[in-house]
This record gives sequence, C-alpha cells and structure tokens, in this order.
Amino acid sequence: MRLTTFTDYSLRVLIYLGTHSNRQSAVGEIALAYGISKNHLMKVIQFLADEGYVVTTRGKGGGVRLKRDPDRIRIGDIVRKSEAGSVLVECYSPETSECRIERSCLLRGAFKKAVQAFYAVLDTYTLADLVVNHAALESLLRKS
Repeated sequence: MRLTTFTDYSLRVLIYLGTHSNRQSAVGEIALAYGISKNHLMKVIQFLADEGYVVTTRGKGGGVRLKRDPDRIRIGDIVRKSEAGSVLVECYSPETSECRIERSCLLRGAFKKAVQAFYAVLDTYTLADLVVNHAALESLLRKS
C-alpha cells in the first residue's frame, strides 16, 4: 500500500504543529522545515481546517495551530479522510474497473482484510503518541 503525498503532508503538518503546540506556526515556516512546497501545504492545511483538526488565522501574524489536543487526533482517522476516494486496486471501483476476473477473483477480499488491519493499527495511535519525542523532532526540524 502506498499513501498519497497529500496524506504524507497532512501527517507532517500535524506532527509539526504537535511539536510546536504552544504557539501558532506560519505556513512558510512549516514548508521550510520539511523542504516542501508552500502551495502544496496550503491545500493540506485547508483540508485539515475543513476537517476540524487545525485553526488558521489570516494576515500579518497569522498562521496555523492545532484545534484539538494531540491525544484527541487519531492517525487512522486522518489517513482515512485524506485517502478518501483513492483505491488500492481497480476492482475497488467497479464502475471504472476493467479487470476481466473481478466477478470470480478472491484477491479483493484479501486486500479488504489487509486494509482493515492497516487502519486498525493506525487507530491505536494518536498525534500525541507521534510527538512524545517532541524535543528531538523540534531539533531536527530546526536544522532545515
């Protein structure tokens, strides 16, 4: 399974904000820390704001901060929401699938179980679990 860049960036933004939860962070600051495009991050942050994970403030002195406590942000939920609409294999989307063996193939069921197991593991983690080593993360993000 491969997650989209959008999901990767969503998790990175949350980890950054979780390590800097005592203040608001500028989008450019986050982009610089990870060496990624500010334009990409704007879309990610809008998604996270729409989903209720972050709060944004426009204008001078504006930025982004967590809206929820890190222990109330489930990683499985973030990945599910940011991956919504993407399919693991084409038979997951029967209306566009061109697989000739789809009706008799048992592989889809195996993949479905695997994806369920994947999310079950992610559901056991919160953002707080991922930023418990916040001092080390902050140090690494500052070196950028």
